[in-house]
Amino acid sequence: MSDLVIEPIRKPFSLTLTPPGSKSLTNRALVCAALAGGESTLSNVLFADDTEAMLNNLGALGFELAIDRAAKTVAVKGQSGEIAARQAELFCKNSGTTIRFLSALCALGKGRYVLDGNERMRQRPIGPLMDMLKNLGVRWRYVMSEGYPPIEILADGLPGGFVRYGSESSSQFLSAILLASPYARNELEVDLDGPQTSWPYIAMTMQLMDEFGVTAELYRDPDTGEPKKIHIPRHRYQPTQYAIEPDASNASYFLAAAALHPGSKITVERLGKKSLQGDVGFADILHQMGAGMVFGKDFITIMGGEKLSGIDVNLVDMPDTAQTLAVVALFAEGPTTIRGLHTLRVKETDRIAALATELAKFEADVEVEDDAITINPPEKVRHANVDTYDDHRMAMSFALAGTKVSGVRINDIECVNKTYPDFFADLAQLNGDKTT
Repeated sequence: MSDLVIEPIRKPFSLTLTPPGSKSLTNRALVCAALAGGESTLSNVLFADDTEAMLNNLGALGFELAIDRAAKTVAVKGQSGEIAARQAELFCKNSGTTIRFLSALCALGKGRYVLDGNERMRQRPIGPLMDMLKNLGVRWRYVMSEGYPPIEILADGLPGGFVRYGSESSSQFLSAILLASPYARNELEVDLDGPQTSWPYIAMTMQLMDEFGVTAELYRDPDTGEPKKIHIPRHRYQPTQYAIEPDASNASYFLAAAALHPGSKITVERLGKKSLQGDVGFADILHQMGAGMVFGKDFITIMGGEKLSGIDVNLVDMPDTAQTLAVVALFAEGPTTIRGLHTLRVKETDRIAALATELAKFEADVEVEDDAITINPPEKVRHANVDTYDDHRMAMSFALAGTKVSGVRINDIECVNKTYPDFFADLAQLNGDKTT
């Protein structure tokens, strides 16, 4: 694994950038396309570790994929809810979307499917999803530890019916069920119990399903407006030509970079008010801290002001931006408190613990209480060697500190291959470096 010392940005920059396609949308769209009846073509596809895991395993399940990495397209011959393979062993690396979405997809098949991942994946919970599948009539078992991969599914189709879903550690459990549910033998109804974790990701799933021709009915509490029930009809996804948006979570690093550097400006194209991704809301948080902002229908522009002020904010709806904000907080005036972070403990690493450890290296005073973290910035931010914990977001977020302070070294930079292989080359553009 390689290390990299980040080159500080010495003068204001002005740049227009389009990050690679969204991981969340790529893997959702691949599932919808595989289940559709006919050929779908996806464009602006992200090719990174997480999406390669999905592509490889869809191939192992018998789906025919025409992949053009240079053109960033994938043509998928859908099988109308059928799975050709009657037996498969699927290695999902550390891709949560892959193992969770494919667990529900495999329930539609007829045969034996084993889903596993790397060492960290075997520490990431999957129990709430498996409990829902059990309640919907699917047979399965844990191969090693209860509640965690690997899992074995003995599939004979998805019976469907009624299931209750609480506020779990990952919205991906519910998204997995929703994506597969149009092909259940009976219509699916999900009773939502309590506030939902990362609701914008559930909304994204339902909007994408609608793009492929299946419309979920959402019922809200008439008094509070909270989501209370989802009804999925028995239907078929339609073959679709679908262009995947840039990844809003990965755009957050560049928006934050502009906010951190007075006089700088960055515009991210193809993300804006019409985006399916809740993480576009991170731009507004930067605006509240003091950055200039223009939020268009299909673009976001952030401009660095004279200073940033600390903020108290709940990121329960966009937890993937928490690490970005935590690093921005190092350079703000006054403390920043980030709340709603309970899902961060079961991501690629325990992100709350990792943040506390690495921020302290920069002389920040960090307080952790339950699912909240408070960052009190130091009088002077010092340089540090940043450990990344095999977590792409640790590497990308702490690289921002290196744009402000000389001597910041990011260890094991290959971890960004999970979602953004060209991240450091794109970051170098802020210094006028056009090399790749």
